[in-house]
Amino acid sequence: MNTHKIGRLMAVAAVATLSTASLVACGGSDDGGDSGDSGGTDVGVILPDATTSPRWESQDRPNLEKAFADAGLEATIQNAQGDTAKFGQLCDSMINENVKVIIITNLDSESGASCLKKAADAGVTSIDYDRLTLNGGASYYVSFDNVKVGELMGAGLDECITAAGKKGGNIVYVNGAATDNNAALFKSGYEKALEAKIADGTYKLVGDQSGEWDATKAGKVFDQMYTANNGKIDGVVSANDTMAGGIIARLKANNAQGKIPVTGQDASVEGLQNILQGFQCGTVYKNTALEAKAAADLAIALIEGDEDAAEALATGSVEDTEAGKDVPSVLAEPVWVTKETVGTVIEDGQADAADVCAGAIADLCTENGVPQ
Repeated sequence: MNTHKIGRLMAVAAVATLSTASLVACGGSDDGGDSGDSGGTDVGVILPDATTSPRWESQDRPNLEKAFADAGLEATIQNAQGDTAKFGQLCDSMINENVKVIIITNLDSESGASCLKKAADAGVTSIDYDRLTLNGGASYYVSFDNVKVGELMGAGLDECITAAGKKGGNIVYVNGAATDNNAALFKSGYEKALEAKIADGTYKLVGDQSGEWDATKAGKVFDQMYTANNGKIDGVVSANDTMAGGIIARLKANNAQGKIPVTGQDASVEGLQNILQGFQCGTVYKNTALEAKAAADLAIALIEGDEDAAEALATGSVEDTEAGKDVPSVLAEPVWVTKETVGTVIEDGQADAADVCAGAIADLCTENGVPQ
């Protein structure tokens, strides 16, 4: 399905010396309104929303702002707020402002591809950020090894079920949105990780539905699967922390919180708190500072027309299955985080201890060595 030539991000530093400008990066407002300079903007970034995961605003925006500022690039960062029409308007505005590079996280491949094709027609170089836009034609893709993300979820769930003293049982999948190519990659990863144990009967897959990256929808589909199986579910692959929160809410309603292992992704504040409380067995942590720096370094190389430097940054390639070609990619390594390693996220500056360890969680942070 995908061709990966996974390497490490050591090459990201290769073009760090390319930046000669001393401009200050400027981020857009939370509602996506224009707050950048109308002239001379180097990079335009469109983030997808503020609801499917808190990472877009709590992690990606500040990480991108810092990466562009460190690189000496003037950038405008806007959020489409889950609206494809607004996404298109932001794209048109950035192209009209003559940005040199446009970086997008699409809401779906169709609207994302429309933006990228307009950019290409206007001579603007493009980078897909975190999500590959199928048939979009972006010059580069910056993300994590998303199949590996899914593998970590599947292997993590297996470890959690075993740690709970069970030799197997019924499991369910609550997948991401069908419009998100990453969701398909994540699923291929956890299917791969659990395939052998499903085949030999250790696990029985008794539910497989999409939660659409939404806590309420994920809670509803989990409720359906929980009821259909008379509560006999032994593990849940939830494709991110937002959906895991909705699932855990339904487990609490059935007095089953902490009794059924649930996975997650994004290392959100809620996810980390659920892990410390024993409601969620783990999350896939993606240090978005690495992703943001890779995007900034690529932007520098592309703006300066240094194709060799840009190609040197690519650590692998990912297949655009609709276009039938490989897209040069910078792929960072995801990490599985459990109660014992929550502190890593805070130490990396990707979560604030004051938020994670608030209130009653403070004692749990102390017990688990989380820096405060």
